Amino acid sequence: MTAWNWLTEHEEYSWGFVLRVLIKATILFVLFNIIFAILQPMEALGAMSLRSQRQRLPYGETDNAYNLSINNLPAMFASHEISQPKPDDEFRVLLIGDSANWGILLKPEETLASYINAGNYSLDDGQSIKVYNLGHPIMSLTKDLMMLDYAMQYDPDLVIWLTTLESFALDEQLTPPIVQNNAKRVQGLIETYSLNLDVETAEFVEPDFLGLTIVGQRREIADWMRLQAFSLMWTVTGIDQFYPDDYSLRSEDFDEGLSWHTFDEPTELTSDDLAFDVITAGIERVGDVPILLVNEPMFISEGENSDLRYNFWYPQWAYDQYRDLYSDLADENDWNYLDLWDIIDGAEFTDSPVHLTPAGSQQLSEVVGQAVIELKVESEK
Repeated sequence: MTAWNWLTEHEEYSWGFVLRVLIKATILFVLFNIIFAILQPMEALGAMSLRSQRQRLPYGETDNAYNLSINNLPAMFASHEISQPKPDDEFRVLLIGDSANWGILLKPEETLASYINAGNYSLDDGQSIKVYNLGHPIMSLTKDLMMLDYAMQYDPDLVIWLTTLESFALDEQLTPPIVQNNAKRVQGLIETYSLNLDVETAEFVEPDFLGLTIVGQRREIADWMRLQAFSLMWTVTGIDQFYPDDYSLRSEDFDEGLSWHTFDEPTELTSDDLAFDVITAGIERVGDVPILLVNEPMFISEGENSDLRYNFWYPQWAYDQYRDLYSDLADENDWNYLDLWDIIDGAEFTDSPVHLTPAGSQQLSEVVGQAVIELKVESEK
């Protein structure tokens, strides 16, 4: 007897049974979604991610690399080598910053953090210096502060925070997707440190009740599952970025425009025009842990209108004032500050004013690595 014949002979019973199953399944589905929305377990789920030895945080969306951009901080950090237990003889250094530190167009072993580690720096007490690359692309000091705040649970002994003027722009502080998708975390930092940021215009992602259900969080759940699969594939291949055969070099010639973000023309800047309060918040957040602030190297053009602009991002009037303000504030507040803006030759920059070649990255690592040793020695006096 075929299934259809059986259903035909027992139609009243069979369709009633199917209907009851469908009703029960629907009730369970709705119930699970309600429980999921109430518990909001995505961060807890993220913390249970597969541990791996990734040398940089997940970022990117290409078919050529086992990586993806995700907004779940616990999942991001769980996939990173920082999640491994801290050895007793390790002097742990967190490297916070932007895409230059993350390593756009650089292999994991060619990043600033990796080159410092390859230098095998150690302290007089026998501790080995280990630098963890916690840079994340898209420039915003508030994004950096959020990363630093989360990373403090990993017991650092020192923090290196690399910045450039672009990260100080007030109109860009709350625009990175990872900031917008961690609204509660960022709003808590803004309130705790009284940051001068306009949350009213921020496009924070704050889902309603439906958005917190399994249905509403299906993209986040799928991304978390993809990260687990990619972690396994990365462990086998080590491929976490696509390296194109060619790319557009940073611009060398510019027009005569002198605008920078919300400033249409040269203006006398004050510290309130830039996000220096976020730097202050970061220093307060790390407490007794020493923090080294570094104004990272940038490309300096010698092309057309290079007497007006250093590069595509920066008119000279804005960048010069930024450096003066940073230096003055560092002196006033006794910050550990290192200005390395012009130490790398222009030939060692790739597709942006701050992205370095492997040779440029290695050169920078020698300066920063030595600065770490000197800061540690100075802090012990």
